[in-house]
Amino acid sequence: MILSKKEIYLLYVFLLLVYVCGLFIPVMENDSAQHATMAMRMYLENDFLNIYKGTNDYLDKPHMHFWLAALSFKVFGIHAWSYKLPALIFTFIGAFCTNKLAVHFYGKKINHIASLVFLSVQAVILANHDVRTDAVLTGAIALAIYNFVKYLDTSKIQNLIIGFLGLAIGFSSKGQLAVFICGVLLFVHVLYTNRWKQVFSWKVLVGLVAYVFFISPVLYAYYVQFDLHPEKVFNGYSNISGVKFILWDQSFNRLTATGFKNNSPDYFFFFHTILWAFLPWPILMYVGMFSNLKKAIVTRFKKIEGFELMSSLGVLLVLLVISTSKFKLPHYLNSLFSVMAVLVVGYLWSLHKNKKFKLLNRWANFQIGLFLFLGVFVLGLSFWAFPLSSWMVVLGIIIILVLLLIFWFQEKALPFRKLIVSSVGLMVLINFTLNTQFYPNLLQYQSGIVASNIIKENNIDANKLYLREGIEAWSVSFCAHKNLKRVAVTNMFTQVKKGEWVYLEEASFLETKKAGIQWSTVYPLEHYRITRLKLKFLNPKSRPETLRKRYLVQR
Repeated sequence: MILSKKEIYLLYVFLLLVYVCGLFIPVMENDSAQHATMAMRMYLENDFLNIYKGTNDYLDKPHMHFWLAALSFKVFGIHAWSYKLPALIFTFIGAFCTNKLAVHFYGKKINHIASLVFLSVQAVILANHDVRTDAVLTGAIALAIYNFVKYLDTSKIQNLIIGFLGLAIGFSSKGQLAVFICGVLLFVHVLYTNRWKQVFSWKVLVGLVAYVFFISPVLYAYYVQFDLHPEKVFNGYSNISGVKFILWDQSFNRLTATGFKNNSPDYFFFFHTILWAFLPWPILMYVGMFSNLKKAIVTRFKKIEGFELMSSLGVLLVLLVISTSKFKLPHYLNSLFSVMAVLVVGYLWSLHKNKKFKLLNRWANFQIGLFLFLGVFVLGLSFWAFPLSSWMVVLGIIIILVLLLIFWFQEKALPFRKLIVSSVGLMVLINFTLNTQFYPNLLQYQSGIVASNIIKENNIDANKLYLREGIEAWSVSFCAHKNLKRVAVTNMFTQVKKGEWVYLEEASFLETKKAGIQWSTVYPLEHYRITRLKLKFLNPKSRPETLRKRYLVQR
């Protein structure tokens, strides 16, 4: 193996530390806290067929993410970490399958390297503390892709069934996006390897029947919530078919921005988003993709042992298609990161096998230089923007740095080994700092979390707590363990009784005072939309100018 067992275990331990620290970061507004609250309602009301956003029917993402979170609540109780736990489990499944796929293509000598590459990707780490549907989707697609490839090469029906199970979990997490990605990647692989015999087999029919069975719970849930209730009105429409929506409308609505804001006419959005989302590996990924495509063209796509096109041509085709979508978000890329990790490892392994050690050494020095700079930048920014949370944070940073320095100054390592250990180690340093110093301090300006702490400290009864109607404050409901009642500003005078509490923003607070409402207790809270960071906010001197007021008040 390229890495020693000691290095492999140490890198896994440090990556695990980063991910565990992320588990205990409070849920972020808006999507993560919203999804956590929606899953919490499922658990509290023991209603797993209907999805509601507050008190309104929800018709967007399917049930799997919410089911897994609700199940976690049932086992472990309602906590931020228990909401995030299923995402972490599927990330580890994704890492395991990424490694298995890389070993399947390139042999046992690169064992564990692809999983380390995958687990060190910035957006993968981020998806495990700002948890939405993407971590489950990413792990499910990795499970599906590995087992489908294994089936195509071995014809084992158990791999086919597991592949369809992974595909069904992906579909049940985010709809037909999972089917599209797997379909394009596998089409390229079948075309290149000429595995059509395995495709046109009775076993695939069995697998398709299993797939329909696996997705039937989600289809049934949509049928119960929408198809059985044609009188329901959603976005101005009635006679809505939930089954048709998830099988067809959802994906094409996003592609054409039907029902969504056309948020990005930039056809290169995903290509430049990869530059930060796939850190520390984006440049290597693009170079590897170009190298593979060039090799395939030069050899006229002739099948070569130890070479595959799925991770290069397949990924490129997916990127080109989704780039035509009129509704784009960075986390749509996450489901490709498993296969992109295989591409990076395959490219580096080809350099190593062909003894291009000088080029590998240049890559290693480039990675070390760039991510040392980024590491210094992140540490400087984190400690400049916010006061030190705990000396344990400093101790953790020192230990990681010392181990990296020992590695760099020991006997000269193989360039491949130096590149992997240094890149993963520096991403551990950066994200340990973010997860223990930056984000915990940043979330003090998500006023819903501060309000929740006040609610807990004062044992405020959630039945006597309201949210101002229309305000983004899912974290308050989540921390109160209740889908809180909403109240319009115009109804507060009559609806909010003596001794009851309301969480509201400054404009509504001033309006209620003007209307003559007397609040017996007032907690002013500093608020900032933390998912849209600006330098003026990060600068402690100018930060007060960027803050807005929210209030937790008692009648």
